[in-house]
Amino acid sequence: MDAIDIETVVEPTLSDPVLIEGLPGVGHVGKLAAEYLLEEFESELVRRVYADEFPPQVSIDEDGVADLVHAEFHAVETDGRDLLVLTGDHQAGSNAGHYHLTEAFLDVGENLGVEKLFALGGVPTGELVEEYHVLGAVTDAGRIDDLEAEGVEFRDDEPAGGVVGVSGLLLGLGMRRDIDAACLMGETSGYLVDPKSARAVLEVLESLLDFDLDYESLEDRADEMEEVVGKIQEMQNQGAQMPTDDDLRYIG
Repeated sequence: MDAIDIETVVEPTLSDPVLIEGLPGVGHVGKLAAEYLLEEFESELVRRVYADEFPPQVSIDEDGVADLVHAEFHAVETDGRDLLVLTGDHQAGSNAGHYHLTEAFLDVGENLGVEKLFALGGVPTGELVEEYHVLGAVTDAGRIDDLEAEGVEFRDDEPAGGVVGVSGLLLGLGMRRDIDAACLMGETSGYLVDPKSARAVLEVLESLLDFDLDYESLEDRADEMEEVVGKIQEMQNQGAQMPTDDDLRYIG
């Protein structure tokens, strides 16, 4: 296998598609949002991207069948814009790998007609969130007014340290290709999978891209997480140490 291997599954018919990226990150906000789009709209797997920068493992489905880990592109038809949704279970294992993979992702997007993209992710607050805000970053200052009109906030020096991983590089490398790129980041505690933060990000996308979502199943996941949040708040009130990732393991 090459360092990066792009498998063509089908050739989709897309009209002026917008690339939506949602890979694992803080609170799994971007991944959860991207996968919810695949659940709620008619979608079709069009590309698989394999890379030696992904962990050396296979995933196992419910029937016990193994598959080498990879990222996926899905063509999605909404009642508004056509989308090309990028998601997966892993990001690259090195700095160079992030660059190489992001370039490959952009190659796929451009080959399928993408001229605009949104990278989705989370911004950790370090504490439980009651009112969810969405922060933004753009490659063109002319986009700020449109995003602010949808409630996206642009704050000085936030997120601290910038936007890392594929989400950040999609902006930086996309800008060098003259792709109109923006990042939408939902505030999240960073302690656990956060469906409410994912919904806040999706609601911005709804308005920007003119489609409609039913959030019933996402609300069900949020209700499940409320029980976990209640336990965290109880621990905080008792002055207990915050739980570790293993304590808060959650399968969304």
